[in-house]
Order: sequence, then structure tokens, then C-alpha cells
Amino acid sequence: MPMTLRLTDDEAEALRKRSAREDRSMQDVARQAIREYVERQSRAELLEEVLSEELPRYAEALERLGQ
Repeated sequence: MPMTLRLTDDEAEALRKRSAREDRSMQDVARQAIREYVERQSRAELLEEVLSEELPRYAEALERLGQ
């Protein structure tokens, strides 16, 4: 899907430098960064969901361990 991404001058320069260092297109570097961000956020949300569902079950045991 076509998309326009507006970057500040500093962001564009950083992306330009990173893509040159990796000998990849700016588009490839940006797409990889987006994939990694989405994956990282998805994992964090899943962990938060699991913890909020499971921690109450072990609250008493965790409290005893902390004493």
C-alpha cells in the first residue's frame, strides 16, 4: 500500500546515513524499523495481558515470598 511518511530534516538525515551504512534503501530500513517496532509492542502487550491475568492468582504466594 503506498504511503507518505513525513520526516523532520534530522530524521531524514539519520535514515539516509543508516541506509548508506547498511547499503540498503531508505525504504527498506524504514520498513524493517516498523516491523521491529510492531513486533516489540505486540510482545509487550501480550506480556502485560498475561501478567494482569495471571499475577492475581499468585498474589498471596508472591506476598509471602516478599516477607
